[in-house]
Amino acid sequence: MIYMAKPQIGDDEKKAVMEVLDSGIIAQGPRVKAFEDDFAVMCGTRHAIATTSGTTALHVALLAHGIGAGDEVITSAFTFIASANSILFVGAKPVFVDIDPRTFNLDPAKIEAAITPKTKAILPVHLYGLACDMDPILKIAEKHGLAVIEDACQSHGAEYKGKKVGSFGTGTFSLYPTKNITSAEGGMITTNDPVIDEKCRVIRQHGMRKRYYHDELGYNFRMTDIHAAIGLAQLKKLEKFNAQRQTNAKFLSEHLKGVTVPHVPEGQTHVFHQYTVRVPGGKRDALRTWLNDHGIGSEVYYPVPIHKQSFYVSDLGYGDVSLPETEFATTEVLSLPVHPALSSADLETIVSTVNEFMEKNA
Repeated sequence: MIYMAKPQIGDDEKKAVMEVLDSGIIAQGPRVKAFEDDFAVMCGTRHAIATTSGTTALHVALLAHGIGAGDEVITSAFTFIASANSILFVGAKPVFVDIDPRTFNLDPAKIEAAITPKTKAILPVHLYGLACDMDPILKIAEKHGLAVIEDACQSHGAEYKGKKVGSFGTGTFSLYPTKNITSAEGGMITTNDPVIDEKCRVIRQHGMRKRYYHDELGYNFRMTDIHAAIGLAQLKKLEKFNAQRQTNAKFLSEHLKGVTVPHVPEGQTHVFHQYTVRVPGGKRDALRTWLNDHGIGSEVYYPVPIHKQSFYVSDLGYGDVSLPETEFATTEVLSLPVHPALSSADLETIVSTVNEFMEKNA
């Protein structure tokens, strides 16, 4: 079976974990601090704050910006549900804007029309590993006095005009096992703002600035040194992992036929957390079955956009929301294996299997 994802865990990660276990310091400690420091360097930011997951990173970032009940946050409905649920967690309302069909990211041209007096932030999602078109997003945010909270959970190391995602506003990252790097589970917040940095650290640790003195409501969203040790080892390999993903994606894009391969605009880099094609003519589900029958994993990210999820429709009243490009994309997108563990033979098998199906069903 050619799997959709395969975490790259080796001797470096195993040794790092054993060193933590032998040290006796296994909760949030020196490895977390080192991981934060190195992650900030990777992103080109002054600060990084480790958390328990990408979801809690989003949650904490929103709280740190003072977003709460009655506020609105503009984001995408074509993403994992945590992007929007984190907005609900703080009592605010997600306002969904349609996507650019070529990139699957927020269409900047549609953002300004969604702004109301209640809007407090824009939360762009760098989906599948591709940086959003940040210049117009930042221009709109500055014009209207809005915070920018980047969901970079799928885009470690991706760049926009030479600048890393996560460094344009307040960045949030996931370190789940299938991401470009992992800490087994975990998240990271990045920022250049010392005030946001301090707020995130306080919220992450039960509202404490001084041990056992609780200044505000906080949470236990701390990363352990065990997870950080894995993350540190992985971070050293991020550039290599991303380069291999890009090489694999290049091969797929050059050889696949009958499908629309990923679009990468000039000035933006794609680190291919997912390699996502569009399958035209209502053939997507049949192609997925064909691939599975031939031992090739694939996945639909995402089959139901957030504004069409039953909870959002029945409990939150999003039933009348219409996002044509988002809704159409859910009928065509299919992600194929692109991870660094793929061999040349694997890539050739993926291409030949897809092409055979598309030729038979032309």
